[in-house]
Amino acid sequence: MMIRPLLHKTKGQIEAEISDALTRFEKEHMGRGPLETKTYILEDMIIVRFRGVLTRSELALAKSDKNARARELIKLVRIELIENGRDELEDKIRSLTRRRVRSLHTDISTATGEKVIIFTLDRPIEFD
Repeated sequence: MMIRPLLHKTKGQIEAEISDALTRFEKEHMGRGPLETKTYILEDMIIVRFRGVLTRSELALAKSDKNARARELIKLVRIELIENGRDELEDKIRSLTRRRVRSLHTDISTATGEKVIIFTLDRPIEFD
């Protein structure tokens, strides 16, 4: 059985397209875009790493020694916002990779302002 490459694009091109699409999602859906986005495709996984996603207010809350609860709430709100936009995210990944998303995992560091989203796909992506 011959597997046809995905739209005759390189791995780097698809990673860049995913980074651009998810940066736009962050700006439109979350209200603020990251300072930097980097995407890594590993077989049937896509790992997207965002840097600089927290607002100034969130950073101030997170750095306070007394605010363990605030850090937890920042994480919970951010996760809920991603879950609210999950269908849109999955549609973006499907349109760029021609693969269905099996699962989505996310976490954010309130210490560094870094966030990751991991998508697992129904099968690996084929490249030129």
